[in-house]
Amino acid sequence: MSETIETLLTETRQFKPSAEFTSTANASSEDIYAQAEADPEGWWASWAEKLDWYKKWDTVLEWNRPFAKWFIGGKLNACYNCVDRHVSAGMGDKIALIGDGEPGDIRNFTYSQVKDRVSQISNGLKAMGIGKGDIVCLYMPMGPELAMTMLACARIGAPHSVIFGGFTAESIADRANDCGAKAIVTSDGTWRRGKIVELKKIVDQAMELGCHTVKNVLVFERVGAPGTETNGQAAPDYNQGTWVEGRDERAADVVDTASTDCPCEEMDAEDLLFILYTSGSTGKPKGIMHTTGGYLTGVSATSKLVFDFKDTDVFWCTADCGWITGHSYVVYGPMSNCVTQVMYEGAPDTPGKDRFWKIIEQHGVSVLYTAPTAIRTFMKWGEEYPNGCDLSSLRLLGSVGEPINPEAWMWYHKVIGNEKCPIVDTWWQTETGGIMITPLPGIVSTKPGSATRPFPGVGATIYSEEGVDLGANSDGKEAGGLLVLKRPWPSMLRGIWGDEDRYRDVYWSKFDDAYFAGDGAKRDADGFFWLLGRVDDIMLVSGHNISTMEVESALVDHPAVAEAAVIGKQHEVKGQAIAAFVIVKAGYEATDELRKEIRMHVGQKIGPVARPDDLIFTADVPKTRSGKIMRRLLRDIAEGRVLGDTTTLADPNVVASLQTEHDKEGQ
Repeated sequence: MSETIETLLTETRQFKPSAEFTSTANASSEDIYAQAEADPEGWWASWAEKLDWYKKWDTVLEWNRPFAKWFIGGKLNACYNCVDRHVSAGMGDKIALIGDGEPGDIRNFTYSQVKDRVSQISNGLKAMGIGKGDIVCLYMPMGPELAMTMLACARIGAPHSVIFGGFTAESIADRANDCGAKAIVTSDGTWRRGKIVELKKIVDQAMELGCHTVKNVLVFERVGAPGTETNGQAAPDYNQGTWVEGRDERAADVVDTASTDCPCEEMDAEDLLFILYTSGSTGKPKGIMHTTGGYLTGVSATSKLVFDFKDTDVFWCTADCGWITGHSYVVYGPMSNCVTQVMYEGAPDTPGKDRFWKIIEQHGVSVLYTAPTAIRTFMKWGEEYPNGCDLSSLRLLGSVGEPINPEAWMWYHKVIGNEKCPIVDTWWQTETGGIMITPLPGIVSTKPGSATRPFPGVGATIYSEEGVDLGANSDGKEAGGLLVLKRPWPSMLRGIWGDEDRYRDVYWSKFDDAYFAGDGAKRDADGFFWLLGRVDDIMLVSGHNISTMEVESALVDHPAVAEAAVIGKQHEVKGQAIAAFVIVKAGYEATDELRKEIRMHVGQKIGPVARPDDLIFTADVPKTRSGKIMRRLLRDIAEGRVLGDTTTLADPNVVASLQTEHDKEGQ
């Protein structure tokens, strides 16, 4: 790779915060950036002070690269800060969680009810022999019980490791064995597109494979026996698993009957709060470790300022708690701020493609945080679905998970936000714990596709391959390269479980003075950051480094294109040639004429060098269960190789159909 990454796509549209929004915003002055930059440790300490501590820290930060310790000597409890202190402050009657099940059943829990239920779950875990330091794996439906079980683990000092409910038995066994889990908490099943995902059965299969340290399996009832009705919908026949006496425990027996009195365990600021495994698309999954004091400080601060939370807000982060977004911005960030929020169990197209918009209308959602993948899917389905619902309660929109194409951003702005809702496009990672780059909605003008500026106190910049700080030396010019973080931050990972060397090698070996995030980025003349995707997804075409994200953005800019995925394939002359996989919108026909038109459009938008050599029309592209495009598989298809690991695919059938379409194009 040459010294810099070329960035060909330009975006000139800019949207300033309205005076009305700024007048009530939690952050409304540019001074906040200067204050945080002048004293980052003092800035973060001011946010830590907003939490409740049993004992205040002695030292804010101890930094021995690559290991950080924050708020040394401080004692606190994450569950207490998310639940108990709000009840003590007289907020116990406020709705904390709105559980919206796929069959349409609604269950509301106040903060007082959450406190009681969390205490019961905590006591149930204790009765099973779980105590401080014991690791518990959670494999559960996306609903209030999952959030409350996470909090119950935090309450008694038992680190949790949540496993996404779409993963396989092998994935459960791998993770449980790696972290030495003492128990697994699951459910009989969960609803997904009218069918039952057999969670207990899958856990049974994992136990048969060998979860060597697991002593007990705690089972909540979500679906009930076949024929059981949930909101008038009868559970179909499904496998509830095999009951193993002495190992399996019903929540009805050990949780429902337990006391609602369970004191919170005093935890050191650096005590482990949770382990979360990366998706493991390639190689062994990494067990990312997050501790208590710094993590809670980071997610509480970012939640308050980025989402501009008010007492009257109803927040909906559409992510599953199996991912870091669900940890930071469903459980710990919003609940530490005493927010009312929605948790939805099912699919966005069940029973119809307006399900998300009906949820917003029904519950009066005011702040929505979702993924570009979802937004592009909604674009493909058409405007009639959101237009048929009342979305007037929305006042702020957010994007997370990957760079958002400018045209998807504009659709979100116009169709969902009615051109009145600021959009906070956020960049961060499982490893960072919390949001790192984002607009503060009352201060920062936004540009479609840009995550804009580092959060106050975050030291982000752009490096060349050789470690030259291009951001600092840009003199108001655009700079493209590698995104790095130059100083520690409270919510940063504390390592990889059981593998200190891997932690050093993966994140800290490329540069002597910075954490390398693995992403390419540019910083424009205004100092705004544009994420260009993983460095692995930067294509070298005839000597030009071109971002897959920029070509995808140009493709989606064409009125016929709903979604696109781009990869670089080997080419004997160019080094790499661009191959594009394109999904067309309803009402358009995938013809050779349209193919030529789209290719020309890309050339006109960002230059001839970025025009795709191959353009394959497809009904879908391979994605992980978290919604990220698996470009590695697309590259395998385009280059005719044997396919790599597909265990994390949301729909393995997509790959076979793509191979067929690609083979047709090659004939």
